[in-house]
Amino acid sequence: MKINAHNMYYRDLNKMVRKAIKKGEKEIVLDNVCGQYYIGDGLTRKDVKIIINGVPGNDMGAFMNGPIIIVNDDAQDAIGNTMNGGKIVVYGNVGDVLGYSMRGGVIYVKGNAGYRTCIHMKEYKGMHPTVVIGGCTGAFAGEYMAGGTLIILGIDCNPLTGYYLGTGIHGGRIFLRGQIDKKLLSRDVKTVEPDMKDKRAIENQVREFCKLFNYEYDDIMKPGFVKIVPASKRPYAHLYISGP
Repeated sequence: MKINAHNMYYRDLNKMVRKAIKKGEKEIVLDNVCGQYYIGDGLTRKDVKIIINGVPGNDMGAFMNGPIIIVNDDAQDAIGNTMNGGKIVVYGNVGDVLGYSMRGGVIYVKGNAGYRTCIHMKEYKGMHPTVVIGGCTGAFAGEYMAGGTLIILGIDCNPLTGYYLGTGIHGGRIFLRGQIDKKLLSRDVKTVEPDMKDKRAIENQVREFCKLFNYEYDDIMKPGFVKIVPASKRPYAHLYISGP
């Protein structure tokens, strides 16, 4: 099914999408999308695919729990906000706070991401959210992360991230392709070598990334990866008054 979203109010567009799914549509193509908010929010059908031609607005895929969303262009802010499950694939760049409070599902971005990528990302009831970014991210990536996996490949861009990577992180894993300038790290994190379990996770996600975006797997893996982890189990201990 195709829907022409040209000049369509976001509420009307989202009503049409929900109505189509309720009628049993399995694949919905949205043409001429330009900034409409909340596409795919709260949808739970795992057998549904939404293909977006154009640039979707903020909070696409928020609270989503099942469908696949493919964006054949850039996307705006807060993509995958509090996402519970499903898959989002973006063939361009994305804005700020990608994966905000995400707690399940997977997001693949071919290009770059803005500030505060994966802020407050967490694991919930056995779900493990994963975000793979082909390009670079802005400052404060992984801020206050409590769980999940963020992989930043930095293809054709340098530096990989902005400043203050991992500020306040107390869980989860961040993997960076190649090396990282230590001045970009927050004081709350440290770098370690990925273990065998980490390497398998990286390999699986990079294979899927290369398949989606037509990259050579061996070329992407060649520089190796470093792992960013919390430097302390109590990153905010300095803010509390010690006992007697």
